Amino acid sequence: MPNDFNQQVIEEFRANKGRVGGYFEGARLLLLTTTGARTGRPHTTPVGYLPDSDDRVLIIASAAGAPRHPAWFHNLVAEPRVTVESGAFTYEARAVVLDGEERDRAFARAVEADPGWAAYQEKTDRVIPVIALHSLAEGGPGQINASSMGEALKVVHDAFRRELALIRAEMNDSGGTGSAKGTLGAQLRVNCLTFCAGLHNHHTGEGLAMFPFLEDRHPGLAPTLARLRDEHDRIAELVEDLRRVVGDENADPATARREVERLTTDLEAHLTYEEEQLIPVLDAAAA
Repeated sequence: MPNDFNQQVIEEFRANKGRVGGYFEGARLLLLTTTGARTGRPHTTPVGYLPDSDDRVLIIASAAGAPRHPAWFHNLVAEPRVTVESGAFTYEARAVVLDGEERDRAFARAVEADPGWAAYQEKTDRVIPVIALHSLAEGGPGQINASSMGEALKVVHDAFRRELALIRAEMNDSGGTGSAKGTLGAQLRVNCLTFCAGLHNHHTGEGLAMFPFLEDRHPGLAPTLARLRDEHDRIAELVEDLRRVVGDENADPATARREVERLTTDLEAHLTYEEEQLIPVLDAAAA
């Protein structure tokens, strides 16, 4: 992409905590900052990504099928330590170029989810690289891009909302573009399972850290926190149901869609209630 276009996307991405419109609207997007192989200066580029696990994501150096690898790929080969901005979080990561069967399986998953990747490969003689970005953040997903505890809660919640909306859209696309008829695509299954793991980790962190912190300083919140803990248990059951369905390689798309809708309904009610009850308290404590 032209530098002016990239800069506009970068500014919009940062201003809106990962939400962008136009060319990248509805896409999974991150900002990748590499160190220039020749200049030693940082370079930030918007890059599409694929969920892969709770501690790594995949990016593809397609350059839209250009004959040469993009500059950011050469940069991370020379210096694998990179910075990743997901919208909600910023973290350091280690870039690993996949090879052999691992690369081929990952690229096949990407093509199954979006045939556009295959079109890019057909345009060029080079083998388009697939890169895993392994998070180096300790004890969590990274630094939250927020200026207060209340804003941090909303930013994280909105990230879950966006990802779940993407999964719902993919579910409604006949079980995933390119997937075998009557089954879920492999990448769609990974998207669901990664989302489930992230949500589980978030609720575990709230239960171990934020809720006890609030209980200690605001005893009057006890009924609210008790309700939130009960909702965590209910959502955990729904997450487990979804995991069980999509973990089956022969999963029925209709059944998976029903589980996603059940989770969406309960999760949105939970997130909204938690924001209404806790954001004013969190922000008042920081004032």
